[in-house]
Amino acid sequence: MVNQHNFAVIMAGGIGSRFWPMSRTAFPKQFHDILGTGKTLIQMTHDRLRKLTPAENIFVVTNERYRDLVLEQLPELKSSQVLCEPFMRNTAPCIAYANFCISNIDPEANIIVAPSDHLILNEDSFVETVELALEETSTSENLVTLGIKPSRPDTGYGYIQFEEDDSNEDARVMQVRTFTEKPNLELAQSFLDSGDFYWNSGIFIWSLKNIQQAFDTHLNEMFKLFTARAKDFGTDKEASAIEDVYAECDNISIDYGIMEKAPNVKVVLSDFGWSDLGTWGSLYGQMKQDDQGNGVVGKHVMAYQSTNNVVYGPKDKLIVLQGLNECIVVDTGDALLICKKADEQKIKSIVNDLKISKGEKFA
Repeated sequence: MVNQHNFAVIMAGGIGSRFWPMSRTAFPKQFHDILGTGKTLIQMTHDRLRKLTPAENIFVVTNERYRDLVLEQLPELKSSQVLCEPFMRNTAPCIAYANFCISNIDPEANIIVAPSDHLILNEDSFVETVELALEETSTSENLVTLGIKPSRPDTGYGYIQFEEDDSNEDARVMQVRTFTEKPNLELAQSFLDSGDFYWNSGIFIWSLKNIQQAFDTHLNEMFKLFTARAKDFGTDKEASAIEDVYAECDNISIDYGIMEKAPNVKVVLSDFGWSDLGTWGSLYGQMKQDDQGNGVVGKHVMAYQSTNNVVYGPKDKLIVLQGLNECIVVDTGDALLICKKADEQKIKSIVNDLKISKGEKFA
């Protein structure tokens, strides 16, 4: 039976610019059925968390402009479960906002925080892993993150170094030693070789009491801003209150603001088929591939002497490749991207250029 004190926070305010041109400011990737499964990424995330929390205990934090999209794709939610940010301020304010809303409902809450756009292939293993983390946070003062066993020296992920923790009966629960932001390839390879580094999944579990204490200690100014307006959350003053708070909040991630500073951070070593689907290259690893190594989403794609490409197109459009290798080809009808897979990190800067030269029509 699902514990009534379990809550979940889905972070769904990002734009996903590295997934351009499919992901746009007006319709980001979390609202797309990227893998052609019949469900969007945010729907898949909600369904996973529903196995761990009561339906009424799931909150989505998103930008005001996506409120209707969230409610359309997740009709199980009440409007009060969609927390709308006036503008982006990174993950720490997003999480603080949800914390204070949950504190008005259940001071004994145990909270799972998850991005809306990750892929998890083994959901049973994910649920079992999170249940282990929830047990840890409900019986200790620790903040917990899920680390993912690395399969390659990926430079697009953050890394967590861990050390053995004799205080825990389960060998998967380790003490965090260091966090490292996205490393260069040489450093990433050394992390892989060492065996004591896992990828940082960006999925967190903690008790409300302990994360609030961490905000008070490590992000005190932000904590005071939210505390001053907390009484307005859940009332008709909430929108104006959160706009005032966000106007003064630092733009800072929960990793940098708290997790890298707090001494009471544990990591659960995990392996449940995770990908953050941050780039077209990361999607390629999850796509069914033809005999030439092409990963294709689209019914009418024909490839000749073309290998190891990512191809994404409208279901009713014919796309023909001839002599194209190691490329990303994405056709959305009003925009076409052809890019070397090795250059996919440049897509984000291309989107920034588009915003300057074309406005938001294509970005």
